[in-house]
Amino acid sequence: METYYIDNQYISILEFEKFFNSNAIVSLGDNAKKSIVACREYLNTKLEKSTDLIYGINTGFGSLCNTAISKNELSQLQVNLVLSHACGMGEEVPKDIVRRMLLLKVIGLSKGNSGVQLETVERLLFFYNQQITPIIYEQGSLGASGDLAPLAHLSLPLIAEGEVEFEGQRYTGAEIAKKFNLLPIKLQSKEGLALLNGTQFMSAYATSCLANSKHLWKNWNLIASMSLDAFDGRINPFQDNVNSIRNHPGQIETAKLIRKYLEGSEIISKIKEHVQDPYSFRCIPQVHGATKDTLDHCSLVIEREINAVTDNPTLFPDEDDIVSAGNFHGQPLALILDFMAIAMAEMGSISERRIYKLISGNRGLPPFLVANPGLNSGLMIAQYTCASIVSQNKQLCSPASIDTIDSSNGQEDHVSMGANAATKLARVIENCFAIQGIELLNAAQALDFRRPLKSSLEVEKLYNSFRKKVSFLATDRNTSLDMKAALNFVKNPL
Repeated sequence: METYYIDNQYISILEFEKFFNSNAIVSLGDNAKKSIVACREYLNTKLEKSTDLIYGINTGFGSLCNTAISKNELSQLQVNLVLSHACGMGEEVPKDIVRRMLLLKVIGLSKGNSGVQLETVERLLFFYNQQITPIIYEQGSLGASGDLAPLAHLSLPLIAEGEVEFEGQRYTGAEIAKKFNLLPIKLQSKEGLALLNGTQFMSAYATSCLANSKHLWKNWNLIASMSLDAFDGRINPFQDNVNSIRNHPGQIETAKLIRKYLEGSEIISKIKEHVQDPYSFRCIPQVHGATKDTLDHCSLVIEREINAVTDNPTLFPDEDDIVSAGNFHGQPLALILDFMAIAMAEMGSISERRIYKLISGNRGLPPFLVANPGLNSGLMIAQYTCASIVSQNKQLCSPASIDTIDSSNGQEDHVSMGANAATKLARVIENCFAIQGIELLNAAQALDFRRPLKSSLEVEKLYNSFRKKVSFLATDRNTSLDMKAALNFVKNPL
């Protein structure tokens, strides 16, 4: 089996997604191991020789930062930290996100600035490689001081506490340790803090949502091309010259894709009776393109974050320096998570407007895209459902990153709320898949009413694949079944 080595290298988003989605075993490289060991040895020496108070290492946490802890209690301090901070509530975090958290936490700790034991990092990798998934809950992180509650639940199984999922069954931390003959990790000074301080909950959602957003964006351009042709739209707004003079990369790329997808279409090339199309068709390059530019920006921020050290305090062995700072603050992620939600919600919004036009009974299409409308309601209520989902997305796009609540007796007086930004973005993304499926359902239905004219090879290929899953709506039937089939269809690359 292929092995991917984490070895202090810079990991691109593309590379991360590639090895995460593969069956590769992930291991620490020699450089990473040396960095981890050297940093731990430095901290041990520092504690032996110094009587200084070092935050979170020989002191309490948060507003208890000036409370000294004796040397013989440093290990118990870290255990207490993990136990006391496991305060998650709400729905369970999806397995895919938890596995991303495991991997991202390993990447952050492997840099050699956290003071953890090598054994601790390798145990996290053991869980990842064996598909042992800690049970974590969505609610609890303020997105500063790290994702404390979610990361505490991630860390509990290291000390034979908490719960995990393995091969479809739930085990306690103690049970899974016994099953694999694992001794609980004896946490050393700083380790609990290193495990809990960090942005891996936010980062895990960010990487997942970014991958899904890119998938949606690519699919939506092809589906919008089908809608445009089914609506008997014009190709003029997609010409290179008119898009190039605005000089936004995403707009130019979108227009180019639409031209490519509609090349050779009999419908797009026929003479049009109308002078121009509604904005939901005519402005596809501008709207889809702006989302593409947003995703590109978000990708850069996320890539920097997954390669960063985000715990606290941070150790610099070569400089003999331990710095208590704020790299755990999630503001960089909180802002782009909100930004991504807005960008993707807008894709859903313009999609719903195209659906509305397709069912409106204009340009030779029957009302609600069904023969004998009146007796049949056709796709009338599918648009209602879509409008409801779009409206919910608008509500979810109220930014979390502008909020903050004082915590830890005022010591932690500004937080990012990036974790809430992350979980609501995931809901926006899931809603977008539903909207996209409904647009494809309507576009394919409308295209049938253009026969015998054919669209392009690309569009007809999509149409034929979709029709294998959802047949033409001749008379009214349980539309929700078609919508669910369409949802499942668009979750795969088109």
